[in-house]
Amino acid sequence: MIEALTDPKSWLFALFSALVNVPNSLTNQQSLILASFGFTYLQTTLLSCVPGMIVILAIFSGVRLATRRPNCRAYVTVMYFIPGWSGILLVSLLPWSDQVGLLFSQFLMGATVPVFVLSLSWLNNVTAGHTKRIVTNTIMLSAYCIGNVAGPFMWKAQYKPRYHIPWAVIGACYIVCPILLLVIRAVLARENQIRDAEPFGDTEEEYIIERISEDGRRVEVKVDKGFMDLTDRQNRDFRYVL
Repeated sequence: MIEALTDPKSWLFALFSALVNVPNSLTNQQSLILASFGFTYLQTTLLSCVPGMIVILAIFSGVRLATRRPNCRAYVTVMYFIPGWSGILLVSLLPWSDQVGLLFSQFLMGATVPVFVLSLSWLNNVTAGHTKRIVTNTIMLSAYCIGNVAGPFMWKAQYKPRYHIPWAVIGACYIVCPILLLVIRAVLARENQIRDAEPFGDTEEEYIIERISEDGRRVEVKVDKGFMDLTDRQNRDFRYVL
């Protein structure tokens, strides 16, 4: 637990989680935003189904890319911020009369959903040790809650109809988050290089645990290193997924 709290990557992931989930408030505001484009209530309801399909396709494609490209987890995640940047620019710069363009820009925002899914998976891949993994997941999901709580406060009536301030905040989050991912990748890559440069021991360290035999005696038993539940810091043979 202490190692999880003192590991820099735990807090880098937490900061990323908080910032990347601030734009989640778009989900709650989506119907109001579409209605502000000039669509009727029925059209708004029907059009609200489209982002769900975009999210499903985006997550499926993101997971497939991440599994097929070794050590490209960070790069694949960063790539999915591009539709978000495009959507923010379009919704901010297009004329208010361009319904189709504004609608398309709103749909582009749904393509950024895989970034959190991939980051959560990445965190589990670069964290070893049962207790440490639980604590780091708790930190990241707590930050997830903070981001989701903070997001709705942006959408104030005074910013209608273009909501330039909320879109600017979302744009800032979508700039900082990819930088954080690349920083995390650089930190982990450096740690891998350090471990690769360490001398390899001729004799592997023996791991011994105590067990209670059937007759009640305490006996020492050798176990394989893989069953020791070592953390990623303790196990110098561990290599971080990039």
